[in-house]
Amino acid sequence: MSPVTPTTPPGAPEPAPPSARRGRYGPFGRTARRGRAGALAPAVALLTLAAGTPALASAPAAAPEAARLAEDPAQYVDPMIGTSNAGNAYPGAVRPYGMLSWSPQTSKGQQNKNPAPGGYQYDATKIRGFSLTHLSGVGCSGASGDIPIMPHVGAVDSSPSADTTDSTYASTFSHENEEARPGYYKVGLDSGAGVELTATERTGSGRFTFPEDKAASLLFRTSNSETGSTAADVKVDKERRTVSGSVEAGNFCGPQSENNRHRMYTLHFTAQFDQPFAETGGWRDGDLQPGATSASGGTGYHEDGDARAGKGSGAYVTFDEGVGEVGARVAVSYVSEAGAEANLAAENPEGTDFGKVAEEATADWNEELGRIEVGGDDQKRLTTFYTALYHSMLEPTVANDVDGNYTGADEKTHRLSEGQERQFGTFSGWDQYRAQVQLMAWLSPEAASDYAQSLYNFAGQRDGEWDRWLLHHAKTSVMSGDPSAVALAGMHAFGADDFDVRGAVDSLVRAAKEPTANDSSDDGCPVECVGQRPALDFYLDEGYVPADDCHCWGGAAETLEDAAADFGLAELTGRLGDEANAKEFLRRSGNWANVFDPDATDDGGYMRNRERDGSWAGDSFDPATGEGFVEGSSARYTWMVYSDVAGLTEKMGGKERAEERLDAFFRTPDGKFDFSAEDDTRYDPTNEPDINAPYLYNYLGTPAKTQETVRAELDQLWTTGHGGIPGNDDAGTMSAWYVFSALGVYPQVPSRADLVLSAPVFPTAVVHGGNGNTLRINAPEAADGAAYIAGVRVDGEDSDRTWVPGSLVTEGGTVDYTLADRAGDWGTGADSAPPSFPPGG
Repeated sequence: MSPVTPTTPPGAPEPAPPSARRGRYGPFGRTARRGRAGALAPAVALLTLAAGTPALASAPAAAPEAARLAEDPAQYVDPMIGTSNAGNAYPGAVRPYGMLSWSPQTSKGQQNKNPAPGGYQYDATKIRGFSLTHLSGVGCSGASGDIPIMPHVGAVDSSPSADTTDSTYASTFSHENEEARPGYYKVGLDSGAGVELTATERTGSGRFTFPEDKAASLLFRTSNSETGSTAADVKVDKERRTVSGSVEAGNFCGPQSENNRHRMYTLHFTAQFDQPFAETGGWRDGDLQPGATSASGGTGYHEDGDARAGKGSGAYVTFDEGVGEVGARVAVSYVSEAGAEANLAAENPEGTDFGKVAEEATADWNEELGRIEVGGDDQKRLTTFYTALYHSMLEPTVANDVDGNYTGADEKTHRLSEGQERQFGTFSGWDQYRAQVQLMAWLSPEAASDYAQSLYNFAGQRDGEWDRWLLHHAKTSVMSGDPSAVALAGMHAFGADDFDVRGAVDSLVRAAKEPTANDSSDDGCPVECVGQRPALDFYLDEGYVPADDCHCWGGAAETLEDAAADFGLAELTGRLGDEANAKEFLRRSGNWANVFDPDATDDGGYMRNRERDGSWAGDSFDPATGEGFVEGSSARYTWMVYSDVAGLTEKMGGKERAEERLDAFFRTPDGKFDFSAEDDTRYDPTNEPDINAPYLYNYLGTPAKTQETVRAELDQLWTTGHGGIPGNDDAGTMSAWYVFSALGVYPQVPSRADLVLSAPVFPTAVVHGGNGNTLRINAPEAADGAAYIAGVRVDGEDSDRTWVPGSLVTEGGTVDYTLADRAGDWGTGADSAPPSFPPGG
């Protein structure tokens, strides 16, 4: 179907046509790619789940005058946002979805204890290295932080591994001497050394400065990955001015993860310098070896999961005194050292200028961030928005080398699939399926298609088993549910259709119907249960995962996650024309009701753990309980019914009662919003299970409450300070929630591209979908006080519906908002609510 051509408001700059905007895969619109078997256009209707959609005019009406769109969006990004308040973001140099991310590792005086997820904590006073890999916003010390490289001023006269308190080989620093922007990081250390870093997709360029009257060295702490290592090696080639090696790391989530306390990947690196080495040396554990040109040995892990203090190996190179400045080019590979060298030669060859790499990094980020153009002169909102969009584009990360090779889930070397341009690693599925992958697919369906293909490739290399949290290519089993089904359904709905859809769906359907030995195993439980569908045999027979034999983290949560995954499979199989499976999985999507106890409290029903014999678990019930749930309470998980809000509303006693329940969920008795997450019976805006809840008022005929709740959350919790993300960003998921919400649209049903509405914060926004379509959002009255919708026009036609269909995502169009400073009656009609999808069809 042809995209609807939007009208450019008077006074607004004309958006560049798709063919004029260069994307990461070529032209901004989809490039010609070799199709894969089973690829389907997302416009194919789901046979059993079709719902009514607002009537759309054939062409949009003229839009109102809009604010000028912001240019060079990278200038608004502040990578320091989220580096405190448990946001766990990192500020270093990286390209969009880059394999290499060169960023500081901070220290609070214990080198091997409680490392910061992402490597950086704003309140830390020391830096102990600049590592080549990082995870963004994760909730635990998740490995990575590989190959810390540290400029050291003075003599290297003891083993850096023995410096367990970071008193000798780390340096204090001040944020006043620090600068971060997309693709670039700079800091002046109190030791007198200076560091500038920039990056390509797989490589980095560094400039290190030293006082002219002191010894100048670089330490390669090869064994000191964020959560330690099982092995490491490094070698120095004085003639070639090269340091290279590898580290075997894992220990995902550090102390809490006994099941993952082993090697999970090998990272290879090479570093080439523009200055000769005057001296070399190495160390292992406490033994310093001056003059050495190689070293080996990992840190190992304590029983509590931390890296062993005083253990590990590395090497150092010392330059002539007075060298002043040293330039370095580095590259990484998850395949081999030769792969790293080939990556360096292709992306950052000898003679490449540091400034040119930094300039290209900025241009690359402007290209990606420019996929959404917003207008207005509120600098704080622009900074918050574009920083959130930036954070949503840091994961997944590229996993293949420039030659197309990558390490698979079976630890063998594989090639890219037919038509695939990049293999991606790392999948924080439990988090990302709720907002991040949808945004990725909307803006870059080529990348999202490669991501979907990547997950399918990894599953095939693991005998068809999909994992819920991949660390690079390695299965960790962390969290709960079967998020791949929802994630692929969401990506496909948002336009990512250029992957082996049929093969992937067949694999996911098989995993949802055929129990495996892992599904009945308690290995890794509760946090890392190894099954893709824990207790699937019982779930198939009884429709829920039992509390007393769940092989999972929590039976009630697992049931809700399985129901969401089943709805995703209903969507996918329906789009493929498989009506029988679509009906079956739609029926299964109603299994959430099997863990809803309508008599849980005198005030109404809640989700609850259930025993094998059908009885409710426990002698008594409290909505604040976490028993049966994952990083959340019954009160929070009760709202996690994406596909059938109408059904949940009915079980709660109707719209009025559900509205009262939501009011109490968000507000204290005096009517004030409570976003603190301190009361387990109320909303937690810092974690995924209930982030859809503010949008549920749209289903109850009271959309003004969605508008004021979303606006309050945007205003109160998301700021331009270093603590400006309200908790873990979870691989960009919470940032994606912000991006959608600031635009005034949100994918409440994550397997579909329908968008429920709230009030935009920008007077104009233009979303350039990667398939060549454009959605223009106009809200000329947008202002701090204008949080309510007084009217909506969809492609020129008045609409009282509190949602828009997925066709606006896949084809484009225009949504014109009229905003006001007080609530009205817009969207309160009997037919205004978004569609629900009951299990009976």
